[in-house]
Amino acid sequence: MPEPLVIVAALAVLGVLVILMIGIGGFARDGEFNRRHGNRLMRWRIIAQAGAVALILLFVAARQHGAF
Repeated sequence: MPEPLVIVAALAVLGVLVILMIGIGGFARDGEFNRRHGNRLMRWRIIAQAGAVALILLFVAARQHGAF
């Protein structure tokens, strides 16, 4: 069974993917949705991506110190 931190990190990566796909879809249509929410979605993507990277690094650090 995978460690809980791996599951949380994987969910965070999937969250980044969902936000990215919504942003790309809005950008491709180039309509009102993109004008209203494009920048906000990309800011949320950066925040979510930073969180996902931090969780992955936390898992790697814990693995090296024998916590898992």
